[in-house]
Amino acid sequence: MSSEHSDNIFKSMDEITFEDTISHQCGVTMNDSVEARCIAEVMETKPGITVTYLPAMIRIDGEGKITFDMKELSEALGREMTPHLFEICTSTHYGAMVMIDEDTVALFGDMDEAQHYM
Repeated sequence: MSSEHSDNIFKSMDEITFEDTISHQCGVTMNDSVEARCIAEVMETKPGITVTYLPAMIRIDGEGKITFDMKELSEALGREMTPHLFEICTSTHYGAMVMIDEDTVALFGDMDEAQHYM
């Protein structure tokens, strides 16, 4: 694991502006574990993904759509990662989580796009 991580998504209240808009953000929160660190390390190499390491959790956030490739995660982990094991690793998520096929889980921030898979 590298010593540098992506920017922290959390801001202090004086840095927050409230707008009346729709966000297309999506993401997962995972308890810190071997599997979660591996998933984070793979995902932080992807464009548009922000990984935030907290004392006991790891957040992965993105805009629009985040795709988790189970074959890629399995290779990095050194053992099989399935969509069901992936879901166990996640404490919570926001956006629509869809199992596209047996090797792909996607999170959609745009609910209209997610509807195509439901």
